[in-house]
Amino acid sequence: MEMIYSLIDILFWVLGIYLLLNCCYLAFFALVGLFNLPKSKKEANAYRKIAVLFPTYQENAVIVESVKTALKHQYPGTFKVVVIADGLQPETIVHLKELGATVIEVFFEKSTKGKAMQFAMNQLEQEGFDIAVVLDVDNVMSDECLLYINGAFERGNKVVQAHRVAKNMDSSFAFLDACNEEVNNHLFRKGHAVVGLSAALIGSGIAFDFEYFRHLLNNIGETVGEDKQLDFMIAKDKVEVAYLNDVYVYDEKIENAKVFTKQRTRWIASQVEFLKKYAFEGFVQLFEGNLEFFNKSLQTFLAPRMLLLAFLFIMSIQAFFNPFGPATQFWVGLFLSLCLTLVISIPRRFYTDKRLYISLFQIPRAMLGMVIALFSIGKAKKSFMVTPHHHKPVEEKEA
Repeated sequence: MEMIYSLIDILFWVLGIYLLLNCCYLAFFALVGLFNLPKSKKEANAYRKIAVLFPTYQENAVIVESVKTALKHQYPGTFKVVVIADGLQPETIVHLKELGATVIEVFFEKSTKGKAMQFAMNQLEQEGFDIAVVLDVDNVMSDECLLYINGAFERGNKVVQAHRVAKNMDSSFAFLDACNEEVNNHLFRKGHAVVGLSAALIGSGIAFDFEYFRHLLNNIGETVGEDKQLDFMIAKDKVEVAYLNDVYVYDEKIENAKVFTKQRTRWIASQVEFLKKYAFEGFVQLFEGNLEFFNKSLQTFLAPRMLLLAFLFIMSIQAFFNPFGPATQFWVGLFLSLCLTLVISIPRRFYTDKRLYISLFQIPRAMLGMVIALFSIGKAKKSFMVTPHHHKPVEEKEA
């Protein structure tokens, strides 16, 4: 019996050390993310030709409004709005062409965003584009966004991630999702950029050197997480992902728990996929001097934050009754440190908005959604779990 008790004690300590490392990683980047980055520059000697790509899956109403807005964007050089149409209605395609967009139709037995973009990029190969900008179907670029992206490429960058922010915060859940987006920006983009590491790609608001992007897509394979796959491929090539913290792309936030669960199911499935795929290679790359790749692989070991928060709360409670493993102060300390990490990662302007405090009551529903998502990841491999969108105006612009 004593051996069993010792084993239980060891297991609790192993769990504690794993969660401690999670909290230390997040806390480090939360703290360094408090430092400022240099302002983005738009000055350039040449204005590159840009393809603004909208990969679209059965989103007829939203894509029309997004294209209308994108076509009005002011850029001194040449840019084209390209809709990659998967499952759009014929009348929508006709309307998009009348508006002035280039439409590339794709037909797949099993749709993925990666395959759709790969097909489109190969179709556009001969049109002389220098930069490809990837937007989600609901995204809106801030003023002079393309000008700043062009400026980043003028300075030698090959991959650039803009600062994606909430387009709408019109429900408690949407506000909570907006907070989560900004926490990700602070930890995995700004914090990383401050210490000289690449920003993590977020799926949209990304600009690539056109030929490099085409090369990446032609080797991407089939995956539920094309942005994460691109992250690893870029890291392996030792290409930096620059982060434009003050250049915004507005993105629709999730309004209810059901859609949140569906989206997170896809995200967790993607994380598990790349944990299996790159965990060992991450250490190999580290010994070869590729810290960037190792860091990306390290991120696949991190527990999803909402689950981490819920689990640390449970562990803090159980520690008052459980004699095994670390002391109560250890678990409570980890829980409070994670809370502090999240507090300093949320933009200060949110704290003057009463909607923040109302949205906190949605955290238990978000936690439950993450648990459901964790046990539903098999669905993500069987179907293209697209997040539904609605046409939303930009609620407020960043300063």
